[in-house]
Amino acid sequence: MRYHVLHIKTRFAEEWQKDLFEQQLFDLGVDTIDGEDYYIPSEIWTQNTDEIKVFCAATEGVSFIQAKECEDKNWNAAWEADHPVQELPLGIRIIPHCAFGAGHHETTSMMTDALINHKSQITNHNFKVLDHGTGTGVLAIFAKHLGADYVLALDIDDKAVSNARENATLNGVDIDVRLGGNIAPFSSQLPSFNLILANIHRNILLENMEAYATCLAHEGQLWLSGFYTADAPTLIAAGKACGLQLLDSRSVNDWCMLKLRKIN
Repeated sequence: MRYHVLHIKTRFAEEWQKDLFEQQLFDLGVDTIDGEDYYIPSEIWTQNTDEIKVFCAATEGVSFIQAKECEDKNWNAAWEADHPVQELPLGIRIIPHCAFGAGHHETTSMMTDALINHKSQITNHNFKVLDHGTGTGVLAIFAKHLGADYVLALDIDDKAVSNARENATLNGVDIDVRLGGNIAPFSSQLPSFNLILANIHRNILLENMEAYATCLAHEGQLWLSGFYTADAPTLIAAGKACGLQLLDSRSVNDWCMLKLRKIN
């Protein structure tokens, strides 16, 4: 795959502003960031050039310098050379291909900590977990390692699906990894889950809230992360409209995690 590199200088007063800016660039097709260099597949850059330039121009503290086509090379191999196997709690190891997440970001670590603290419930008989937007498979692997009977991991990216399967094998756990985006179209075909994990963009969480509620067993829990604390009221309200009650919330560096429970 051919890539363009966008050289963008940023000057933000707060770290969360930079995180938000970069999240919006990810939404526009950027998939890897290295300092002031933002890498994007050339085909997506061609489609989104004007939108990205307008977005940068409208964001205070951002200067779009230039875009250049990169030399053609194996980007996965280059990434892996700089990002070796990641060692996580409980002896879990993750090979992070490209930008799917290695388990150390605040949103992921909040979820893994919560899973470890939830072990006594996960080990219950016939406990089922859905990990929506699995990426490297890290949350699904934690859930299975902690004793879940069945774990379904979904991701819209076929490369993430391959990466999650590789990491499941690396950790010696059996996970059902499938290609899939929004779960609403096939939610009626899925079993009832005791726990649903979704560490993805807030808009995707909102789009899937009703489907999450449908797929939860009675008293089942939905854990959400991947968004900022300011987005929490919107997600809590959306959950309440679907019969999901707020159990707990946690924030680290303005990133938020919510625990919701199905009450009807």
